[in-house]
Amino acid sequence: MKDMLQQQELRGYSVVTVAYWSFMLTDGALRMLVLLHFHALGFSPILLAYMFVLYEIMGMVTNILAGWLGTRYGLRLTLIAGLALQIASLLLLSALDPNWSVPVSVVFVMLVQALSGVAKDLTKTSAKIAVKQLASNRESGTLFRWVAVLTGSKNAVKGLGGLLLAVSGFEQAVLIMAGCLCVVFIVVSMIDKLDLGVTDSKVRLREVWSTSQSVKTLSSARVFLFGARDTWFVVAIPVYLHTVFTQTFSLNTQQAFFMVGAFLSVWVMGYGFVQAKTPQWLSSARQSSVGAVKAVKLWSAALFVVMLVLSSSTYLIGERASQLVFVVIPGLLIFGVVFAMVSSLHSYLILALTTHKRSTMDVGFYYMSNAAGRLSGTLLSGLSYQFGGLALCLATAVTMAAASWWFAQALSHMPKQV
Repeated sequence: MKDMLQQQELRGYSVVTVAYWSFMLTDGALRMLVLLHFHALGFSPILLAYMFVLYEIMGMVTNILAGWLGTRYGLRLTLIAGLALQIASLLLLSALDPNWSVPVSVVFVMLVQALSGVAKDLTKTSAKIAVKQLASNRESGTLFRWVAVLTGSKNAVKGLGGLLLAVSGFEQAVLIMAGCLCVVFIVVSMIDKLDLGVTDSKVRLREVWSTSQSVKTLSSARVFLFGARDTWFVVAIPVYLHTVFTQTFSLNTQQAFFMVGAFLSVWVMGYGFVQAKTPQWLSSARQSSVGAVKAVKLWSAALFVVMLVLSSSTYLIGERASQLVFVVIPGLLIFGVVFAMVSSLHSYLILALTTHKRSTMDVGFYYMSNAAGRLSGTLLSGLSYQFGGLALCLATAVTMAAASWWFAQALSHMPKQV
């Protein structure tokens, strides 16, 4: 009986992982498509950042609602709804007309991105909570391994999407992604026995606000962790690299698109590999939440140091792209490794900290904080790059990393076993 139950859990985990992979392939590609396409049309960094504002705002709202909906109606509904909305947003984006005026184009893309933001966080929250519940009956350490593999593998898959623009062009890339996602949507919809989520029709919307101090502290650390990443990663790095490839290496726009997409794809795949391997490398964190807390404090400090060194080096060199690129590229690689370790620990701890009954709502609350960090990072990325270039973006990211480290130090009163 136990073996049969574990086989059902493994099948459920496999279905959730494939659905999550498919969605994140389109999500990663969609952001890169929009960013590089409109940068090539001459949009300023601030306008590029504005295009993602509604995406992140809707993500914050959706995470709270996803936790509540998942508790009341089960996670299968929210997972399928996320896939359907992403298909709709991709099809809408394929209708974008390059002859539209700048204000019309910006508003249209913002609205489509808002729809995609809803889709992303419905899918993400559903997948992460499903892993918590599917791993609950297995041996200690399974939760950390499963969530690390889920998160790491989706980032590896997500990285592949950045190449689609150079290979297929904007409209064709969007339609290809929509077609692939339709296949996954049909498969998941046909699996009637995918029973996920705690269904409680009496739960009230106001109950989604977490009462756990540990969850609140970890969520605060998450806000600044992703703020530190996106402050320089959302707008600054893609635009900076595109400028380097076109001006320093004299590549044309299409060649620069390919190089930026290829580099960031490899970066994200490497980042995902590190996330997936984190439980294997940090055995003490895998064994107990106490070990995980110690690890997240250590690696949060390391992230701050990496950002501080990178920011200081940038200021010393200045904005000379030909020299700065030899600091930024290695810096990105080191940052990716450290950030992946911290992110993987965070993703595990939020699932370890919450109870089975409150898992959907606490995880929804936590990923609302994640979206808040992405929102602040997105806005600051556009503003910082517009007024101070990459140096100001990195200086802002250092402040964010310091705040994340500070909140991580407050994670002291934790349950000893998960």
